[in-house]
Amino acid sequence: MSRRRSAVLTAPLLAIAALLTAAAPAPAAPAVPADKSRVLANWTQTSAASYTQWSAARDHRSKWSAYRFDWNTDYCSKSPDNPLGFPFHLRCARHDFGYRNYKRMGTFKANKARLDKALYEDLKRVCGGYSGARKASCKALAWTYYQAVKKYGR
Repeated sequence: MSRRRSAVLTAPLLAIAALLTAAAPAPAAPAVPADKSRVLANWTQTSAASYTQWSAARDHRSKWSAYRFDWNTDYCSKSPDNPLGFPFHLRCARHDFGYRNYKRMGTFKANKARLDKALYEDLKRVCGGYSGARKASCKALAWTYYQAVKKYGR
């Protein structure tokens, strides 16, 4: 077959293939599990058990990929992550997790106070590992962080 005849036959076939490809529906994104809001609520309560569940999930995020949670964090934002050596960073990460995911679900306002209180309880649990003046300093910082997120957290 000549090159000219081959080109004449090939062009319409390519056009048809392009139309068929363009007309094919995009594959649907997998559905998010129906219990996403329940799981999120379980991981953002004020209890130590809630923190432990969230921490375990964070360590195995791939297991929870179907839920499409936002795990991004800037830890304690513009405040120190480990003020005076107190390890607040992971507690701030859980707080970020709650803020980001409730915002995505459109229910942030209804949950903000609890998220802020959960941060405070988490920070106080960090302080429980200290005694004397160190514990008092830690608790004062925890209170300060809590007041800051209550007032300025968005």
